[in-house]
Amino acid sequence: MKLSQFNFELPEELLAEYPSEHRDEARLMVLNREKQTIEHKQFKDVINYFDEGDVMMLNNTKVFPARMFGNKEKTGARIEVFLLRELNAEHRLWDVLVDPARKIRIGNKLFFGEDESLVAEVIDNTTSRGRTLRFLFDGSYEEFRKKLLQLGQTPLPKYIKRELEPEDEFRYQTIFAKHEGAVAAPTAGLHFSKHLMKRLEIKGVDFAEMTLHVGLGTFNPVEVEDLSKHKMDSEKIIIPEETCDVVNNALATKKKICAVGTTVMRTVESSVSASQRLNAYTGWTNKFIFPPYDFSIANCMITNFHTPKSTLMMMVAAFAGHDFIMEAYQEAIKEKYKFYTYGDAMLIL
Repeated sequence: MKLSQFNFELPEELLAEYPSEHRDEARLMVLNREKQTIEHKQFKDVINYFDEGDVMMLNNTKVFPARMFGNKEKTGARIEVFLLRELNAEHRLWDVLVDPARKIRIGNKLFFGEDESLVAEVIDNTTSRGRTLRFLFDGSYEEFRKKLLQLGQTPLPKYIKRELEPEDEFRYQTIFAKHEGAVAAPTAGLHFSKHLMKRLEIKGVDFAEMTLHVGLGTFNPVEVEDLSKHKMDSEKIIIPEETCDVVNNALATKKKICAVGTTVMRTVESSVSASQRLNAYTGWTNKFIFPPYDFSIANCMITNFHTPKSTLMMMVAAFAGHDFIMEAYQEAIKEKYKFYTYGDAMLIL
């Protein structure tokens, strides 16, 4: 398929600046692939579509405060540093993005914190805005990580133009987040409240957790018309053995297996056995899913509304069918559903 087939006009006012007041009261569009029907619900109504023995697969990654602001030595220019991934713990080496990038060259030093107690030296260029930094810090590794957490801010996406607010720290994190390592939240999971999860549990729905540490590569724009030529960045994934047992048992008994989010879908599709079962795995994935694609594990999915021409939208189109998704997105625009990170949700059956 071609990139242009995933384009549509998205009015700016539909990009959600804030989450819904209560997690489980975002709007929910329900797509039935077999009947080609579209229903409009609230997220908490999701419980009505699942029964005992069905499985919801969750991404338990935890967002760390990846956005920092420092000052360049000599000039004092304010520089945004976005931590992408730790390259070497012992040497305190990190891959980062810097903004404005034109001012930052190899050998420059950056100072962080009011007391300038954390210093970083630029030791390499990686991409146009990418740099490798070596942090210079006297304390232990634990103290260093604590310092990063203290100086960092919740990395809300750039499209949200407002200032950070205290509740973002809590709302830009799923309630089941456990393993720190993501620089963006797995947004479909943001709609689950403690109350809703308890109700699902009482109904007999099983939760199967796995981890994909979301990197910024997920949001890299596709710049080639021929989708087969687009390369995804690699992201770290962990699928535990007990998760496989729960999922494979549900496969054997023909239950609903729901991927909560595109990150979960990428994770499970990255580790499927020849007999179409989920395998335990710890490693990296750069899987790019676009139509046409045969899915092996999940038979339903929950996802947010994605931006035009994004890899996330392409995956959803592969799952629901391109024409059906384009129709659903037009309906969402007409009904003023909120799009993107803090936006509304979709359940595809």
